[in-house]
Amino acid sequence: MSETVVMSQKTEISGAGVVLEKLIQKGVTTVFGYPGGAVIPLYHEWVNYKSALEHFRTSDEQHAVHAADGYARATGKVGVCFVTSGPGATNTVTGIATAFMDSIPMVIISGQVPSHLIGKDAFQEVDITSMTVAITKHNFLVHSAESLESVLEKAFEIACEGRPGPVLVDIPKDFLIQKMPKNLPKAFDSQNTAQNSFSKDVMRSYEYGELEEPLSKDEQQLIQWINEAQRPLIYCGGGVKLSHGERALLALAEQMDCPVIHSLMGLGCISRKHRLSIGMAGMHGCRTANEAINKCDLLLAIGVRFSDRVIGNPETFDIAAKIVHIDLDPMEHHKNLKVELTISADAKKIMRKINPYIKKKIRTDWLDSLEKIGFENPQESSVDWIFNCINEADDGNTVYATDVGQHQMWSAQKLCIQNSRNWISSGGLGTMGFGLGAAIGAKIGKPEKSVMLITGDGSFGMNFQELITLMDYDLKVDIVLFDNRSLGMVKQWQTLFQNKIYAETEISGKIDYESLAKAFGLMSYKAFDATGLKEALNASKFEKRSTLTIVSVPNDEHVFPIVPPGRGLEKALYK
Repeated sequence: MSETVVMSQKTEISGAGVVLEKLIQKGVTTVFGYPGGAVIPLYHEWVNYKSALEHFRTSDEQHAVHAADGYARATGKVGVCFVTSGPGATNTVTGIATAFMDSIPMVIISGQVPSHLIGKDAFQEVDITSMTVAITKHNFLVHSAESLESVLEKAFEIACEGRPGPVLVDIPKDFLIQKMPKNLPKAFDSQNTAQNSFSKDVMRSYEYGELEEPLSKDEQQLIQWINEAQRPLIYCGGGVKLSHGERALLALAEQMDCPVIHSLMGLGCISRKHRLSIGMAGMHGCRTANEAINKCDLLLAIGVRFSDRVIGNPETFDIAAKIVHIDLDPMEHHKNLKVELTISADAKKIMRKINPYIKKKIRTDWLDSLEKIGFENPQESSVDWIFNCINEADDGNTVYATDVGQHQMWSAQKLCIQNSRNWISSGGLGTMGFGLGAAIGAKIGKPEKSVMLITGDGSFGMNFQELITLMDYDLKVDIVLFDNRSLGMVKQWQTLFQNKIYAETEISGKIDYESLAKAFGLMSYKAFDATGLKEALNASKFEKRSTLTIVSVPNDEHVFPIVPPGRGLEKALYK
């Protein structure tokens, strides 16, 4: 039986009520945030709607945005958060930029000082719309209470349509208080209400009709090149995930019998257990993936940006293959790399459209040659035992969130991710401190799944206050902390490229993480070897509360391969 949520029956409604009823109408069930003076009216009104709209208060606004981000990545829905004006709004900037760089659909609702005080340096006034122009897909300063409904409708539309991204709506406090005639529906059916989910609203139009559309000239050229290729290679990125094109990717790859490499954001778009999946490409990509780029005769790039972390120096990225770049955003075409053919299209739609025209081929020689590269060049490090234990314990139902640094790159290289929604990591911005908030959002969005945060001691120092949120809401997140007593990735660069001058990258090691965990109500473990880690991971499964497992990593361990700055993939260091 579908649940019916009854809205206010009054003939008048406040601006705050308009906001809340609009969110519920759009199918939003979960909001993250932190109250403050400018949004007191919103929270005051929320008390009447909390049965339909669950709110989670994080320890600060940055992590509210990270939590909404992790929620969106794990569920495919729009992440929503509330923050107050001034420092509340400015605290969101890093989180908004993180979401913007990775094209995550979000709506951030910020309170603002009353409209008559704007521009007068009022207490906790800041021009957050001007500040966030460069890191939002769009933003709004609301100019009247009567426009709230239409502005919010447009905000959700923009967040989802095309290439998704964050949208900020800044609302003066007096508009939240103001009463107006009520004109929204009095009730809605939670099973039949349109969900502002990128997976439902936006993608529904791509489920039907694309195969009947005539092929464009560029699509015909693409099909011809694929059918003529002897050594094709698919390079997939976050655009495949955002379009929910994972199954279309798998179908195309199997039809072509084509190896698939991925960017950091594309991890999980094809299961790492699949025979055609050969790993991540780029600065820290595996040798097999990077050499495949140099050896292929057709590189089919789908939903990727050709980031500097993947191609290295674009002036030295000179491969013999024809390159086709498929991306929904035409602004990405030729931005970082000149290619032979570009197609502006949704990843899922174009793969479904061309697949019937692709000739089925068996490419045993091509695949065997790549497998030989991996066999002859094993990518081993002293952290392998950690990931072997984690992979063995994973039943395919674990969502992994990471912070940023060496642990992130090792995770991307070595975790056996089988589903794209099971990988949550800050790609474009590289935000240390992202992981715990994102893991919280993922757990709230997917309570039926196990959630593991893999972090380093440097990143953990930026976000461990969010252990309060885990404790307050009885959330179950298992944390694996890489304790190497340094800012590992920065120190690695200092070792390799800065004459081993270690300026401010050593961490004292004085923190007692077990006592810290206890203070926040977590169960803690220390693991020094595979046996200890297996025992800790197994014990964590049976704990109802969150856990912290500390693993010691050598202070001088490096992530390999690494492409030196300003060099091409062929100059990668492997040890």
